[in-house]
Amino acid sequence: MTGWPTALTKAGITDPRLRRAYDAQRRIVRRYALHEYVAVRLLLPAELHPPVVAAVAYMHTTDELIDTGGVDTRAAALAAWDAETSTALESAEPPEQDGLLALWDTVRRHPNMAARVRAFLDGAPVEASWTGFETEADFQAYVDSYSLPALMLTASLLAPADPETYESYVKGCRDLIEGWQRSDFLADLREDAENDRIGIPRDELARHGLKFEDLRSRSEACVPALDQAVRAQAYLAETTLADCRALPTLVAAEHRPFLDALLAVQELRLGAVRRAGGRVLLRDAGPSAFATLRVLARQYRRARRYA
Repeated sequence: MTGWPTALTKAGITDPRLRRAYDAQRRIVRRYALHEYVAVRLLLPAELHPPVVAAVAYMHTTDELIDTGGVDTRAAALAAWDAETSTALESAEPPEQDGLLALWDTVRRHPNMAARVRAFLDGAPVEASWTGFETEADFQAYVDSYSLPALMLTASLLAPADPETYESYVKGCRDLIEGWQRSDFLADLREDAENDRIGIPRDELARHGLKFEDLRSRSEACVPALDQAVRAQAYLAETTLADCRALPTLVAAEHRPFLDALLAVQELRLGAVRRAGGRVLLRDAGPSAFATLRVLARQYRRARRYA
């Protein structure tokens, strides 16, 4: 693995203040998304480590701001953060806040990121006001409005330059994030129910004889019916993940191990959810650390060819 100071230098980040700002973002990502952090550090070219870390840290910081309190509180926090981000990115002077400073620098090195940040913030009100979905159409609108722009904050750094290939790449990213988001909602069902939010559409719950209140109470009695709902949702996620298996072929060869690993880990997670079935309401469901590390090790051997 390339040392972090070396990665900063390879990315052209030599100013001590900037390096400290990126260091702070690295600590955030390493703390809240360790497996994703390790995948970035092992599998992507070193010069991409700082911008990817800055983008992921910014996305996480935004999520934290708009995921606490009532809808009005979350909306107000987002409005303030949107204004603060916009002011920072439009200024010729570097901002003081570490996260915004790293993002400000990343946008200057990767100008296309400015549009990606704007799209992400424009879609963020959907997340700030989210309490669940009435229908599958509502879920699909959420993916288009928020989940895909969030993914493109980092995915755009790997995107192909050719316009036609780029269009196919974005479609593949859309399939990836739909499967990923649906799987996340299933894996997080227990935690979301405790916070009065459910990622399975209400009409899908009703089709299996379930109500939102059944899940919120975390009753053992609803596990058999929920088992069927979870399996149906997992099948939909599996289908969309299968549709994007060609996604790594659309990017530069040195980026393919990372995307292959991302897909493989999502498939592992979905398998864990499927095995848990309705009991995702009662306990966490995720792939084993050993299985995840095995995927990373396999792709690391490939990535070393491009180092």
